Amino acid sequence: MFVELRDGETQEHLLSRFRQTMQRNGVLREIKKRRHFISKSEIRRLAKAKATRRARKKIARATTRV
Repeated sequence: MFVELRDGETQEHLLSRFRQTMQRNGVLREIKKRRHFISKSEIRRLAKAKATRRARKKIARATTRV
């Protein structure tokens, strides 16, 4: 992954563009995710908990709108 220096662009702006690119591509998120090993069963458990929260949120939104 690289970002080319544009004409008249400062190094600070180049660095900020690089950071934005990394953020958009999800590289930083992937690095944080891989920082510690998580077993497959733990991943499934976290995904199930996330789905439960999502469903609860959806129900809560539906009941407040009625």
